[in-house]
Amino acid sequence: MFYLKKFLKSFKHSFRGLKNALIWEQNLKIQLFISLIVIFLMFYFPTRNLEKVALILIITAVLILELINTIFERLSDILKPRIHDYVKDIKDIMAATVLVASICALIIGILILGPYLMKL
Repeated sequence: MFYLKKFLKSFKHSFRGLKNALIWEQNLKIQLFISLIVIFLMFYFPTRNLEKVALILIITAVLILELINTIFERLSDILKPRIHDYVKDIKDIMAATVLVASICALIIGILILGPYLMKL
């Protein structure tokens, strides 16, 4: 059975988690700011719908990976590196995952928005 009250409560928890991540994570703030600039530019310039979809997908991927990175960091901080050497490796690998996605996002952004920006 569907319970509207439980459903709305889950949104409350989700938004609280997003708010906390934005408070704690400087990189998420930076990525969100850059995302807003890219979204503005994709509507400012006459980009095609497929280009907009590509930009939105890569933006979403980077933001989701940053949130997952935050989760891993928080869980790893509970263990502390002194408990196991892998904790540091896990945190570094997650950071590398976000870095790879961010570089891909930059390349896609340049490929799509670059020609429009060059005309300015």
